[in-house]
Amino acid sequence: MLARCVPLGEAVVVAVTGLLAWITERHPLLLSPLGPWDFSWPAVLATGFGLLWFRRGLAQAPMPAWRRTTFLLGLASIYAVLLTRFEFLAQHMFFLNRVQHLVMHHFGPFLIALSWPGGTIAAGMPPLLRRCCTTAPVRHAMRVLQQPLVAIVLFEGLLVLWLVPPITFRAMFDARLYAVMNASMVVDGLLFWFLVLDPRPAPPAPAGFFIRLVLGFVIIFPQIAVGTLIGMARTDLYPSFALCGRVFPAISAIEDQQIGGMVLWVPAGMMSSIAAVLIMRRMFAHDDRMALLQPEGAVR
Repeated sequence: MLARCVPLGEAVVVAVTGLLAWITERHPLLLSPLGPWDFSWPAVLATGFGLLWFRRGLAQAPMPAWRRTTFLLGLASIYAVLLTRFEFLAQHMFFLNRVQHLVMHHFGPFLIALSWPGGTIAAGMPPLLRRCCTTAPVRHAMRVLQQPLVAIVLFEGLLVLWLVPPITFRAMFDARLYAVMNASMVVDGLLFWFLVLDPRPAPPAPAGFFIRLVLGFVIIFPQIAVGTLIGMARTDLYPSFALCGRVFPAISAIEDQQIGGMVLWVPAGMMSSIAAVLIMRRMFAHDDRMALLQPEGAVR
């Protein structure tokens, strides 16, 4: 009866997650440096189910090797900054916290969206869950969240929200709020980059290539502004990192903020440039295909 309700693969993922939770709490020294030091049931289950459904789906919806590699690199990068010892470092240095959010909000979701794994993961899901993900309320919510204006406001708004000093201070000392902050970075990053890097024309994509090009370009400027304000500050905006104890005491609070300000916009700007190149290539490729489909003499 249990096997009918819970497929074997999903049961194994839950069991392994439970074992890791027990080891983390009772015998943390048994964990490798890659183990989930700051254990999170949602994060570990999401990683496990993602890998399971992706592997299972490849049998039904195969994809090129570069897309498989890109997906795995994106998932591994989020795991590395969220569930390994890096999480401890990110709680004790502002610039490493910015690196963590850069990976969770930009780099990891960018690579996952670039691999375009939706069809493969859906093919590997249990049928009941797949049907739940395609219900009318879910489709409607996705349409709303991937409206260009909504997407850009959420993408930049959440990034700025968690940088407001009083909110950052509260999040660093409230485990539940801290978990919400990290989860919002990953989920919002996936929503945004799946919109921007959608390889399809519109429709069926939610926005045309030009709108997506604008979205990828516009996000640079608020991040430059916020990064510059933080980097030029002459007071310690984020004292929580000093209270937690800096892992690199030779780096002062002001220097920490200066490096963090650069992390905010330099790598993110580079990723936006890469996204723009990819979108333009797809735009021109689509235009070329459309031209080839035109009847002879239709365009003069």
